[in-house]
Formats: sequence, C-alpha cells, structure tokens
Amino acid sequence: MADITTEKKLEIIIRAIDSKRGEDIQAIGIGDLTILADYFVIANGGSTVQTKAMAEEVEFKLSQLGIEPHHTEGYGANNWIVLDYRDIVVHIFYKETRDQYKLERLWSDGKSVDVSQYLKDE
Repeated sequence: MADITTEKKLEIIIRAIDSKRGEDIQAIGIGDLTILADYFVIANGGSTVQTKAMAEEVEFKLSQLGIEPHHTEGYGANNWIVLDYRDIVVHIFYKETRDQYKLERLWSDGKSVDVSQYLKDE
C-alpha cells in the first residue's frame, strides 16, 4: 500500500460520508490544540440506520487502501459512532445526539476546513 497523506485521507472520509447523504459535514484542524489527532470530521444523519451506513462506508473506502481504524466505538447504538484513525477522528452522529453534544463548539478554537471541494453538487 502506498503512503497516503492525511489530507487525502480527509478527502476520502468526507466523500464517503457525502455519498451516504451525510448532513452538515465539518472538518476541524485540531493538531495545534491537542495530540489526539490532526483533524476531527463531524457529520450527522437523520436516522441511526443512516449513521451506521456512513460509518461503514468510511471504513470500507479506507480499508480498500489498507487503512484500518485504530479504534471504533458506538456501533451498538448507532447514535454516535467514532472511528479513530489516529491522525483523523471521525464522529458520526444521529442528528439529535449531535445537537445535544455540540462537539464542534467544544473545538471552536480549531481551524475550520472548507469541505465544499469534496462534496458532490446537488
């Protein structure tokens, strides 16, 4: 497997979520704020079935490149699924759960990444 840049991995993740109609996709650069990761990707779906489909699509697309998550969490309830790829941590929420936790507000000091370049035009 060829080495893949963090930015390319970010693009693949965002495109995978978008392909499953993920809503309000945000990427936040947090590398200057924490050692947890370089980026958080946050998105939500309108149902727990959709959140699971988005997470599975991210895992599928990256596994095709030989990239497996270091850790996953939340597949049981499917209302907040976390995929930890070390440099990028993906948070996929059920909409109401995202509204409750407001994760992007907690990381508002991070650098917002323009994800529009990766999204399909409607």
